[in-house]
Amino acid sequence: MDPILQKIRNGAYIVDVRTVDEYLDGAYPGAVNIPVQEFAHRAHEIPMDRSVVLYCASGGRSAMAARYLKQNGHPDVVNAGGLDDMPA
Repeated sequence: MDPILQKIRNGAYIVDVRTVDEYLDGAYPGAVNIPVQEFAHRAHEIPMDRSVVLYCASGGRSAMAARYLKQNGHPDVVNAGGLDDMPA
């Protein structure tokens, strides 16, 4: 099974780090929108006791967000890449 899909099925917190407009144009089911530009001020909204799956449009912004979370002690973070890379 795809490791991202497994995390999602196990209750991962899914975060879309794209802009609000991008998010409103279409997002992964159940994803919460925390734009990367707001990440430093809103990362506290992400639960520490759940896996976190991050995505954006291509994987660049979600990589920055993943690095931020890991540097701030989040134990289980994965960058899933772009929205098109997310499992069906």
